[in-house]
Amino acid sequence: MSAPSADRAPEAAGRIEVVLRKAGRTKMRYAADLLADDGRRITVRAPWASPGVRDFGFVRFAPGDVLTEHFWRDRWYAVKEVRAGDGTLKGWYCDIARPAVLTGTELLSEDLDLDLWRSADGATVLRLDEDEFEQSGLARTDPEAARAALTALDTLEALAAGPAFRELLS
Repeated sequence: MSAPSADRAPEAAGRIEVVLRKAGRTKMRYAADLLADDGRRITVRAPWASPGVRDFGFVRFAPGDVLTEHFWRDRWYAVKEVRAGDGTLKGWYCDIARPAVLTGTELLSEDLDLDLWRSADGATVLRLDEDEFEQSGLARTDPEAARAALTALDTLEALAAGPAFRELLS
């Protein structure tokens, strides 16, 4: 058996380190269990990695929460299923990000400021942080990436509004 290539994880087992970058800096780094890697989508599971509670107004992330995170090598977003410690589904937090890169056991995701929230019942879909995206200057410094990010947000919003969203994650 040959060694895995730099852009393909070992078979879906083991631990990896997720590295979230934003504006050229590492925002967060955490260990996660690798659940699946089909060569296109990488799925990991990890506990809420930030200390304390983060209240967004529409959802609260807290210690004990567990996130099942889906990253794509060919899509400009990542989808994170958020569950409370007791298993109750809170919803999905989606980051608009450059396609993920997996090198060995390190998964890199570069956040592009835009986000989307879908509630557990699917009744609420919110576009988030469009002001941060505008202020980031990405449209000026990398117009192609800015267009890809906005297209990804529109695509993800359309998926989140209907039954195709769950199919995206299966």
